[in-house]
Amino acid sequence: MSSSGSAWVAELGDRLWTAVAGGDEHAAVDVIEDALDAGHDRETLLLEVIGAVQERVGAEWAANRMSVAQEHAATAINERAIAAVVHGHGVTADSVRGRITVSCVDGEWHALPARLVAEVLRLRGWQVDYLGAQIPTSHMIAHLHATNPHAVLLSSSLPTHLPTAHTAIAACQAVGIPVLVGGRAFGTDGRYARAFGATRWAANARDAASALDAGLPRPDPTAARHAVDDLPHLSDQEYTMVGRSRAQLVKQTLVDLENRFPAMRSYSDEQRERTAEDLAHIVDFLTTALYVDDPDLFTTFVTWTADILRARSVPARSLTAGLAVLAEQLRDFPRATALLGQATARLTGPAAPSTPEPGSHA
Repeated sequence: MSSSGSAWVAELGDRLWTAVAGGDEHAAVDVIEDALDAGHDRETLLLEVIGAVQERVGAEWAANRMSVAQEHAATAINERAIAAVVHGHGVTADSVRGRITVSCVDGEWHALPARLVAEVLRLRGWQVDYLGAQIPTSHMIAHLHATNPHAVLLSSSLPTHLPTAHTAIAACQAVGIPVLVGGRAFGTDGRYARAFGATRWAANARDAASALDAGLPRPDPTAARHAVDDLPHLSDQEYTMVGRSRAQLVKQTLVDLENRFPAMRSYSDEQRERTAEDLAHIVDFLTTALYVDDPDLFTTFVTWTADILRARSVPARSLTAGLAVLAEQLRDFPRATALLGQATARLTGPAAPSTPEPGSHA
């Protein structure tokens, strides 16, 4: 049938979006079934129709045009659409190319990108063990011991899971399994995958399939590595100490902000809870930036947060005030202080363009 990028992709995308945004699962499945009846390519349906609609779901949430509940409902409908694409399609035992494990890192709830990769690989003839979201590393390693796959594909969308991803990569390689990683958490250029010593990085599902086609070298399980070997800057202990202080940092920042802005004392319980959540995310991204020693990771998140707050009619000065309070508390940590200073300068300097979401709500 027609190649990807043709008019049918856009037309089906519009139809699927209408169904997904309207919360109509049956209409979404009808779109997919009509496309299959017309002979359209399953892989293109997965990546360029369903995947594109899911990206739009994330963009609508970020623009405050879709609630969290609506976003979750939309994602569930897209999961059902994926199932409709692959229903009845399989490979016979004598034609399986090899066995692959696809999993999200521990703590990662955004499973749909990994699901898309898993289904693309199945369409291309691989036997895939899809483990889904939030898989503890120890459980994944037990599965690898039991199945001895050709490779494990690890997915992570949120950068705050990078330290956990680093641990998982090293653990997989320690049992002799090559690790292919992907997802927005690893950077648009795969910089963190390289920093963590992953076997390969893939920008998308098709790149992942191509990497498997080319073959992945088996790591030497006797060559044990530690985080400080890959990231020598961790020897200064800032990441560890700031991370351990997370709860106290959030609590004290809330108190100090109330003292500076008495209007906060009239906040409802829900407003206080949302403020605490925002501060916790800031601290989480700060500690992750300390882990990878990359100011861009933190400044990108802060500018994205400012865009989100503006979309919700929250003044950006509340964000800069929070950064200032954190800087006072962390004045004995030079790398953390520098990160906070750079983020503040980005917010208060010349207007910067909106930045892409630093993770995936899709």
